[in-house]
Amino acid sequence: MAADHHPRRAGAVLALAAGTVCIGFSAIFVKLAAMPGPVSALYRVLISGTVLLPFWLAGKAPRPVPRDLRLILAAGVFFAIDIGLWNTSIMYTTAASATLLANNSPLWVGLASYFLFKEKLSGLYWLGLAAALAGSAVLVGGDAIRSLRLDPGNLLAMAAGFFYAAYILTTGRARTRVDLMTVITLSTLASIATLAVINLAMGTRLTGYPPRAWLAMLGLGLISQLGGWLAINYALGQLRAAPVSVALLAQVVVTAVVAMPILGEFMKVNQVIGGVLVLAGVYLVTRGRTAPAARPAR
Repeated sequence: MAADHHPRRAGAVLALAAGTVCIGFSAIFVKLAAMPGPVSALYRVLISGTVLLPFWLAGKAPRPVPRDLRLILAAGVFFAIDIGLWNTSIMYTTAASATLLANNSPLWVGLASYFLFKEKLSGLYWLGLAAALAGSAVLVGGDAIRSLRLDPGNLLAMAAGFFYAAYILTTGRARTRVDLMTVITLSTLASIATLAVINLAMGTRLTGYPPRAWLAMLGLGLISQLGGWLAINYALGQLRAAPVSVALLAQVVVTAVVAMPILGEFMKVNQVIGGVLVLAGVYLVTRGRTAPAARPAR
């Protein structure tokens, strides 16, 4: 049993790293597309869902019981609201403020895991969480922190972090009993439905964008959403939700590095220091887990 657990955990850690790199491109694709936030969010899940659904139907996976189905659909709704809010927040506030406030999800996940699910989190977890959050703050810069105001953009970014945490928690619970493809396909369908309703209610324009925007949407849907979240959802089936949520903070570092050659946004000294702190926090959280990961029932 122990020999079987070690390769599973190693594979989950590698999948988490690959998924983090993929979603690190999300902000790049959104910025290149220059679409309204809810529109880019809709196409992100619609493109990935179009690929996922045929494979899931052909695989004939066991259908989840009602309790798990409700959990999966809730995860899809949470994710839709998260990306819709985050994409929109950038239109009302600076990208630095939005990034800092949206990255409060590990705090919500850790607190919920501790108080709601009675998970024991070691001192290393909390130390790693503090280092990762401090690194995110240093990375976006002191000016952004000093200028934070409770304007609509900042409030939207804070709300996005809350729904991101809810997505991580619900997905982690569902993955302990349901196979990967079922969780990610059904949650994606729920996200598509949620964002379609949001866009219809807002009356946003869904067509008429330039070719560059559609190419960016393909990258967002296939690389960041499909590739990234397949890998991350696999990791959630083997690792606990709290450490995974902190590890995903490394996407901030990935975005900063990729933005240099693509967007011409070069890192400053504070960003380099912040990136090192984030990675150090990720390491401490990974080392500080206190119980073996829950495995899928399959």
